[in-house]
Amino acid sequence: MTRMLIIGPPGSGKGTQAERISERLGVVAISTGDIFRANVKGETPLGVEAKKYMDAGDFVPDSVTNKMVRDRLSEDDVEPGFLLDGYPRTTAQVDYLDAILADGDQKLDVVLQLTADDEELVKRLLGRAKETGRSDDNEGVIRHRLDLYHGQTEPVVQKYAERGILTQVDGIGGIDEVTERVMEAIKSAQTA
Repeated sequence: MTRMLIIGPPGSGKGTQAERISERLGVVAISTGDIFRANVKGETPLGVEAKKYMDAGDFVPDSVTNKMVRDRLSEDDVEPGFLLDGYPRTTAQVDYLDAILADGDQKLDVVLQLTADDEELVKRLLGRAKETGRSDDNEGVIRHRLDLYHGQTEPVVQKYAERGILTQVDGIGGIDEVTERVMEAIKSAQTA
């Protein structure tokens, strides 16, 4: 069983790598970003609320995010393991996730951090915005999201580093090249 999460700044390739890890390890990938975007597209009450924060480049509040993650982790398809993408983003969410897992007598096995240079990420995300027309990918919002990542999410990374379950992987390079680095890092972390 593998219970893990993938962390990295916006544009570091988390979603792409999460899909590949999910396929290779046979665990479900759970992306809070995808869930938010689906709710926005469906104009659900959660989606309407989440869109306000997403368009400003802010994090969706913990109260909304935590409930969604708790509900998702209670579904049957996570039994053989899971990969969380985009959660937790704050130390308060780390504590909440710890409580969710403790309720099921579980804990995380590995935390994978994709690393990348901010300027490379801005360039990457601006290119993606042109291709997809995402309203939350303009330079001001991208830089704001990177600032939020550095201010709020890096303490999460530090918390997992202190627990000895953090593995860092360079997220720059071709997709296949990064995937090979990621899979090797997971293998090493699981045998450590």
